This record gives sequence, structure tokens and C-alpha cells, in this order.
Amino acid sequence: MSVKADSVTGNLVDRMARDIQAGVFAPGMWLKQIDLETRYEAKRMEVRRALDQLALKRLVRHVPNRGYHVHTPDDRQAEEVREVRLILETAAAGSVVANATAADIADLRALAQHFADLILEGTLLDLYEANIAFHAKLLALGSNRELINIVWELRGRGPSAPVTQWKTRARIEQSSREHFHMVEAIAAGDAASLRQLTADHILQKGQNSNCHSDDMTNPS
Repeated sequence: MSVKADSVTGNLVDRMARDIQAGVFAPGMWLKQIDLETRYEAKRMEVRRALDQLALKRLVRHVPNRGYHVHTPDDRQAEEVREVRLILETAAAGSVVANATAADIADLRALAQHFADLILEGTLLDLYEANIAFHAKLLALGSNRELINIVWELRGRGPSAPVTQWKTRARIEQSSREHFHMVEAIAAGDAASLRQLTADHILQKGQNSNCHSDDMTNPS
């Protein structure tokens, strides 16, 4: 595959993955290649390559002679992914606090506020994108690039957000408060608090804790 073709496929994979994680394509939904070609203005071969890449990421499953459908992780897999994320993301807390500048903290506050504003005026997809932006900025402050890459790969294995996450407005509001608490812990240089807040956020402890996790792959 040429460098140009590889770049096109990579961009298409990213777009399709974000749509899957945002619930545009529901778990179990069959993906028709002709519809994907139209939606993404892509060629059939580009769509096929992207679907194969998404299958490797376990976002879709390929059924011979039938096609591709959005992967539906079972409860055991989702719980195990949460456990691994818990280990990795709490481990990153120390370097996030150490590396954060005043400008970084201001950016995080703005991203947290944007998410909060969308609770009243945005769609679930808007919230999902805002949540990704907040956590992308936060994780980017970590020092271990490989750890961060693994976290994002793990987030791609979870259930799509609007379908299984944020089932009540109270849970969304709780997630928003947790974003602000994380920013304040970073501003205070308190790595221990950030670790605990991160753990609670992934596990969705606190209000409506019986709901599923709102992580990035799942929003969290």
C-alpha cells in the first residue's frame, strides 16, 4: 500500500471508529459497504481496508460471506478492560500533575466547561466529542507515550457511549463535576487526589454508580 493510500485508510479508520464509539452505528449493527462509501465519500477498496483495520481493533467483526457488523463486547470483556484502564490511567496521574503548566490547566478548565455547557444545549454526540477532547488533553500531559497509546487502544474496545453510557442526566452531570475536580487536583499539584478521582471516574462511583462506565473508548 502506498503512503498516500495508507494515510487515506488511516483517516477513514479514525472517522469510522469515532462514529462507532459515539453510537452512530449501534452494537451488532451490520455495516453495508455501499452505505459507508456514500457516508464517507470513499472508494470501495478504501472502505474495505478500513473495515479490516477496525476488525483488528475489535471494533467490528467480520463474518465470512456475510460482511461486517459492529462488535458487541460481553460484560466480562468490558469489566476486564475497565480493570486494565484503571491500572494504567491512575499510573499516569503523577506525570500528568508534574508536567501540567498553567496554560495546560486553563485549557483543561475550558474543555471541562465546554462539556458542562453541552449538557443543556448539546446532543449526546456533542457530549461524546467534548469528553474525548477533555481526556485527550489530560492524557497528553503524561510522560509515557506507550502507556497513553495503550489506554486509547483499550478505550476503543468498550461499548459505544450513547447506547450504554450516560443513561441519566444525573450521571452526565456527575461526569462533568468529576472533570472539574480532576482539573483542580492537577492545579493543586495533588497526584494522589487525581489518582483517586480517575479511579472513581472510570468505575463511575458516586451518584448513579450502578450505570455502566462512561469511558473513552467509552466516555469518561
